[in-house]
Amino acid sequence: METVVEGFIGLDEALFVFLNGIHAPYLDGFMGIVTARNTWIPFYLLLIFYIARSFPVKQAIIYVVYLFAAVGLADFITSGLMKPFFERPRPCHNEALVGLVHLLEGHCGGKFGFASSHAANSFALFGGLFFIFREKKLFVKLLLVWAILVSYSRIYVGVHYPGDVLVGSLIGFFISFTLYTLFKKHFNIKKPYEKNDFII
Repeated sequence: METVVEGFIGLDEALFVFLNGIHAPYLDGFMGIVTARNTWIPFYLLLIFYIARSFPVKQAIIYVVYLFAAVGLADFITSGLMKPFFERPRPCHNEALVGLVHLLEGHCGGKFGFASSHAANSFALFGGLFFIFREKKLFVKLLLVWAILVSYSRIYVGVHYPGDVLVGSLIGFFISFTLYTLFKKHFNIKKPYEKNDFII
């Protein structure tokens, strides 16, 4: 079993070196902006406004609470539980990868990186919005591209392995699915993206 785990870790590190090595100076600034949490605050506020305009007040409030809960839980599980439990050093803290990591200045962050909270949070938000707006196919596709870009930026800037990102994204989506199922059962949702979805 140990050999299998070591094999996966070795593959993950090799894939990281390959993907992280695909960079260009003109992309560094862009990826630095993409990966910064504060960059997306106006985007989040716009989403709240969009939800408020799309649904009755009580229903919109419940959707916003649902999204906050999904992202908050995803962040807590990955940052609060998994990182201190697994204690897997970030690539930029891995002595075996010294000289191989393309690290953007000021982006290394904390010592441990498994799993990626950026990926978990972005896919929790994507998943939540997918379940709310899944009839809006173009909107959902654009959100998926956004979640993938934010997640990939963590590899680009040198702070997460592909495995960190993959596991984080799966956790985030699973949390949004689980919470949506619970909200649907509790509030008796009839159909997605429909006026009066929630019976309060």
